[in-house]
Amino acid sequence: MVAQTQSYSAEEFDVLIDLPENAERFLEYIGGEIVEVPSNPYTSFIGGWILTFINIFLLKNPIGYATGEAGLYRVMSERYAPDVGYISKARQAQLVRQGINPNAPDLAVEVVSPSDSLQKLMIKVSNYLAAGTVVWVVYPTDRQVVVHAPGQSVQIFDIEGILSGGNILPGFELPVKDIFRDQ
Repeated sequence: MVAQTQSYSAEEFDVLIDLPENAERFLEYIGGEIVEVPSNPYTSFIGGWILTFINIFLLKNPIGYATGEAGLYRVMSERYAPDVGYISKARQAQLVRQGINPNAPDLAVEVVSPSDSLQKLMIKVSNYLAAGTVVWVVYPTDRQVVVHAPGQSVQIFDIEGILSGGNILPGFELPVKDIFRDQ
């Protein structure tokens, strides 16, 4: 991720994100900085698989909405675009049609790419947890998923593990090996 040098308020970011010149850019607001998230085909591919599995589940169980890497969420005073986000209809009846989703997601999936800053990632995880969001951090190189849930111990799932939707996506299960099927 490449951070801009100028500091902005969250409100200024909310205006900047809607400017026409930013329409094709993936931007987040992390720790007072605007961070441009560079495109990475492989991490997008991995996120796409996870989004596909969640959306297939939601076709049969229409309990919420899943968004891809362009879905921007308000998380505390920050603005994050997880690789995959999920929010239940119980918490938010409709997705916003334009701008930033006003609520934090119930589930955020962050697929780690070589250009990601570990410091920025940990800030995001901490803020997601404070907002009540479950976070799946996917490490493609290690073929692992680390699950952070509010008030719970961190869980690490290797290629033989099975991710559970828990109370957020009841009945949803995703074998980690299905995420990394091309390796």
